[in-house]
Amino acid sequence: METRRWTNPSQPQTLQIAVFLLYANAVFGLLFQTPFLLFGILGFLVVVAYAAGGFGVANDQNWGYVVAVAVSALVLVATLARFGVALGNVINLMFDVALLVLLLHPQSRNYRQIWFK
Repeated sequence: METRRWTNPSQPQTLQIAVFLLYANAVFGLLFQTPFLLFGILGFLVVVAYAAGGFGVANDQNWGYVVAVAVSALVLVATLARFGVALGNVINLMFDVALLVLLLHPQSRNYRQIWFK
């Protein structure tokens, strides 16, 4: 029987933290209308991609990892292009960079190559 889970404690710490950040970005995107949600339907798709990427990574799926990296990189580039590094945007920028670094960390990539389907 195949099980679905929201988190996976058997994954390395880098991926576990990335999953939590993906879920947190999805929730905060819905609750606080972060800057990328100014684009309407595109913003909603970004929130859905965050949640789907986190769920896919937690369930050791390649598509989840690809979605998570793609949406993280897209939001980081969009944030830098739209706002630059303003003082009020530094914390948001730090979390975007941290998420992408966690997903692209060698430990995360090695785990993905071995265990993801």
